[in-house]
Amino acid sequence: MYNIISFIGIFILMAFAWAISANRKVINWRVILWGTVLQLIFALFIFVVPAGSKIFLIVNDAVVKILDSASAGTRFLFGRLALPPGTRGEAGEESLGFFLAFQALPTIIFFASIMAALYYIGVMPKLIKAFSKVFTKLMRISGAESLSVSSNIFVGVEANMTVLPYLNTMTRSELCTILAAGMSTTASNVLALYVFLLHGQFPTIAGHLVSASILSATAAIVMSKIIMPEIDKPETLGIDIAPHYEKESSIMEAIINGANEGVRMVVGIVALLLAFLGIVALIDYILTGAGVKFNNLFGIQIDWSLKGLLGYLFYPFALVIGVPPSDAFEIARLIGERAVLTEVKAYQDLAVLLSSNALKDPRSAVLAAYALCGFAHVASLAIFVGGTAALIPKRTKDLSDIGFRALIAATLATLMTAAVAGTFFIEGSILLGK
Repeated sequence: MYNIISFIGIFILMAFAWAISANRKVINWRVILWGTVLQLIFALFIFVVPAGSKIFLIVNDAVVKILDSASAGTRFLFGRLALPPGTRGEAGEESLGFFLAFQALPTIIFFASIMAALYYIGVMPKLIKAFSKVFTKLMRISGAESLSVSSNIFVGVEANMTVLPYLNTMTRSELCTILAAGMSTTASNVLALYVFLLHGQFPTIAGHLVSASILSATAAIVMSKIIMPEIDKPETLGIDIAPHYEKESSIMEAIINGANEGVRMVVGIVALLLAFLGIVALIDYILTGAGVKFNNLFGIQIDWSLKGLLGYLFYPFALVIGVPPSDAFEIARLIGERAVLTEVKAYQDLAVLLSSNALKDPRSAVLAAYALCGFAHVASLAIFVGGTAALIPKRTKDLSDIGFRALIAATLATLMTAAVAGTFFIEGSILLGK
């Protein structure tokens, strides 16, 4: 029954996007049809076809083993502080508990170096070009936005550098698409952080997160083209273009630059968490104080924290994507938390729910993993709009105007991804790792 609800939810989410569209009279049925079909085919291959499930598990194991390698550097630098909870070091020393700064965040630097090396040897450009060709030919969108969306499957805001020569002449619809794709997918180096947070409770989380990033890229195209339809003619419509990037002089330089980029990303994440956790705590203090008086006055019980209020807002969406009612409010709270506190905190809290067996249905954890996989939050809006505006300052007004619509499109895209996964979810599947 919940699989059917998830399938219907795909179209309910698209209908909601159409209801808030900038131009409801313009509907690109080709994008909607192929965007939906591509997601369903990919999810069917992963969840149902045995060969797809085997590939899924191979990818999952590969990511986990790479993550284990990353811990060598952190153990050398931080000693017992780098040991995950419940583990021992080579000398038999026990872990001191979980420390995000010493155990999880350093993996970003390692993965950033790996990705830089893969770019240098030509693996990543070929993968990005392959995805771009599929999007351009089947959905007939511009080659520039296809390339940017494809890049976002693997990297973050720097994906727009691959289409730098075309950014300034992009239409508003194209700009909305690249912003939505950036906020609905997740960079591979940050993905390592989520795997670290959840692997203990969810052994196959790495495979699911890789799948989610691929699905969300397609979903972002669909949702952005519904919310901000194309009314102009893009310069690269239906044309394949090559990625634009500056290649380092050696693989060592690529690794060094990747590590430095990872450091900047870690600093950025730390700054966001410090700022937003503090701001939300202050807002919660004010809301809860007023809410207690309201509850006492009317004799009702309402969670007045920001996470709780956003949970009420996203509760219908949690039901629509196929989360069982018994867990819907908890998952809705996580989605709401992601909107203001970033996906890092939301995944941390998902790990807590799993470790305490607070979720009654394993389906809920899988759908949450997909729904939370993306940078669809307020801080990310500022990062992507600001980062893109720095590249094309003449388009700052356009980017500012469409930024919030792109954030909504990105949020709906991550929910659509969860609904697609929920359509093919099989209880007891080997993809749960249990």
